[in-house]
Amino acid sequence: MITPSMMWLLLGCAVVTWLPRILPFVFVKNMILPPIILRWLAYIPVCILSALVMTNLFDANGSYVTFNWPILAAFIPTVLIAIWTKSLSTTVIVGVICMATIRFIF
Repeated sequence: MITPSMMWLLLGCAVVTWLPRILPFVFVKNMILPPIILRWLAYIPVCILSALVMTNLFDANGSYVTFNWPILAAFIPTVLIAIWTKSLSTTVIVGVICMATIRFIF
């Protein structure tokens, strides 16, 4: 059973998650940004994706770093499809299928 305090907690979490993602768009919507800032903003999705991928691609075991081989096995065909198709949805679908197949087999 969901109590009123749980509902307030869920609502608060939703607002805290939603505000930082939406407010920048609200403030910048009617502004004309300089070209240098637009160029800089174009790199942010690549940086975020790289950070997410790299943290999963490598394993830190004490004093040395190794590859996470199942992730690497899914990463290679996914990157090749991303380069070939330049389609985000196709890349995501191939990545999910690759990772699901690897996890099913191993």
